[in-house]
Amino acid sequence: QVQLVESGGGLVEAGASLRLSCAASGRTFSNYIMGWFRQAAGKEREFVAAVSGSGSRVYYADYVKGRFTISRDNAENTVYLQMNSLKPEDTAIYYCAREKGPIFPTMRADSYDYWGQGTQVTVSS
Repeated sequence: QVQLVESGGGLVEAGASLRLSCAASGRTFSNYIMGWFRQAAGKEREFVAAVSGSGSRVYYADYVKGRFTISRDNAENTVYLQMNSLKPEDTAIYYCAREKGPIFPTMRADSYDYWGQGTQVTVSS
C-alpha cells in the first residue's frame, strides 16, 4: 500500500511563494510518474504539473507555467511543488498523486491511482 502525505500549504499574500512537499512510502518511488492536482471550492479537480520517474521530464498546466516548478528527490521519496508569484486564483487544496502507467504526461485524474490527503493553499489579495 502506497501512502502519500502532503505538507507545506498555508495562507500567504498575493505574490508570495510556497513550497509543497509530498512524501511517499514504498520502495519503487522512482518507477512512477508523479503529479500535482488542485481543487478549488466548488470546482472540479484540475491538473497542475507532472514529473517523470527520473525527474528529467516535467510538464505544466498553462495557468501555472513559468510560476510553478515540480521536482523530485528519489533518494528521499519526495516530490515538490515550488510555487512563486502566487495569485488569489491559485487558492485550492493541492494533492499529489502517483500515476498508474508509463504515459507522460498524463493530465487526467483517473490515470492516477494513489492520492494524498491534500494541503490547503490560500492566497489573499
